[in-house]
Amino acid sequence: MDLYCLFKKPGSGSRVFTAFCSRVQNRQLSSLLAMISNPAIWAFRSSVRCWRHRAVLKAALQASDVKAWRWYSTSIRGGVTGMEEILARVVSPLPTYETRDKSPPPPESNSLEFMHFYSSLDKEDKLGFLTKLSQDFGVDHKNLSELAVRLLDTQLRDLATILQVEDRLRYGLTPRYKQLLNHISRVEGGVKFLVDLRADVLEIISSKASESPHIRDLNGTLKSLLSEWFSVGLLRLERITWQSPCEILQKISLYEAVHPVRNWSDLKRRVGPCRRCYAFTHAAMPMEPLVVLHVALTEDISDNIQSIVREFASLESEEDVNKINAAIFYSISSTQAGLQGVELGNYLIKRVVRELQSEFPHMAQFSSLSPIPGFSSWLQGLLSQYRKEGRGSDLLSEQEWKEVEQATDSAPGTPAMEALHKLITSSEGLRSERLARVLEPVLMRLCAWYLYGEKRRGYALNPVANFHLQNGATMWRLNWHADTSPRGVASSCGIMVNYRYFLSDTSKNSAVYLQNKVITASEQVLGLVSQFHKNSKL
Repeated sequence: MDLYCLFKKPGSGSRVFTAFCSRVQNRQLSSLLAMISNPAIWAFRSSVRCWRHRAVLKAALQASDVKAWRWYSTSIRGGVTGMEEILARVVSPLPTYETRDKSPPPPESNSLEFMHFYSSLDKEDKLGFLTKLSQDFGVDHKNLSELAVRLLDTQLRDLATILQVEDRLRYGLTPRYKQLLNHISRVEGGVKFLVDLRADVLEIISSKASESPHIRDLNGTLKSLLSEWFSVGLLRLERITWQSPCEILQKISLYEAVHPVRNWSDLKRRVGPCRRCYAFTHAAMPMEPLVVLHVALTEDISDNIQSIVREFASLESEEDVNKINAAIFYSISSTQAGLQGVELGNYLIKRVVRELQSEFPHMAQFSSLSPIPGFSSWLQGLLSQYRKEGRGSDLLSEQEWKEVEQATDSAPGTPAMEALHKLITSSEGLRSERLARVLEPVLMRLCAWYLYGEKRRGYALNPVANFHLQNGATMWRLNWHADTSPRGVASSCGIMVNYRYFLSDTSKNSAVYLQNKVITASEQVLGLVSQFHKNSKL
């Protein structure tokens, strides 16, 4: 029997170990363990969850074989020696170009051993392990240089020779560890492991824990593989209902990043009448929603989130098809950090639109109701900058500054700017009708400029705006008092925006934005931008 495979499932070691202990004495157990391979010992140790069983296993290993005990303890510590041993054993050499299609695959135990070992490491050791993997088991640069020279030497040869050398060069660009990653994807839980592994790599890069170009190359390889495995043709669209498995419903609640689910009744309403919840799933990650889209079915395009997530119809109410004219995408959440940069949300919206058109053939209005994360912090930074530079009067018109001074009982100049800064960072300005009347025109035009005019490399600075504009949506309407929750006020001064999907124009809008960096916007948005140019000087 392959003991390695026997212990490969999480938690199975405890059950098997309990059975062992009930039948054999410690001395007999030591003899049995002496016959087990080192990888099997590691798999066994990793799957034994109970600390008492681990203590017995540790004692038995010490008594059975010094070498096995050292291997076991080194693996747990994750030291440099243990890492080198593991990688040397599980990362197979890249087959030669001639034998690339004829080489037998490495044993499944290699993939499982790598997964178990990596999962046992702490954050610091994972960084060291991934650095060693990417640096010592990547591309053979010496061989690649030789192939590049050969390609240059063959430029005057016949086309068949040139193409063959190019193919060799392409194969030579394959990192040695890519073969291991491919094999890991074929074992149970392997794809999910690699998604989580890439999440760790992205965290290393974003936190600047490592500036190694090899780590960035590892990230690129993982992203390329995941993009292939999670192509839209391999994804399954699922509608989530109250009858969906409890595990799925719990994850839908847990993963909701835009408008947190308060309780089970709240969740039940979000998948109930006049609501739809859809998710993409993948066969390799069952019971794991990858990206989730919440939709409200309404009579008109909604201008505030309270009417969607707070003012619900009763759970027993039925849908009136005659009153369903619009689909409002009010929350889209990517659940897997490791799939960042792998396009899923765009395809999910398109698939959901087709699904809704099939269910409601008369439906013609499709729009988001989106938050504006980052607006408040951008505005606070702008106010601070203007205050330091003594340019406060440039941000608002003279009349508007007078209104701010009167509404806040503050003196002109710096006190008025400080009063405005305080209003932006609190909900006081929204609760007072007088203050709200003063702030609305100011904040609406500043927000319009933030969405339309603030850019990063020519594209919208705001990530939500960039997402919908890439999909071909129109920046359609800014909504005042649209999200009065503490979170909404803190992130965007309570303002939300509709990105409307005119289905006949989405392809054209997307191309114009991606190729020419031109934002398609409505008259309302362009009017607010015009007011910004008239009243503010950036």
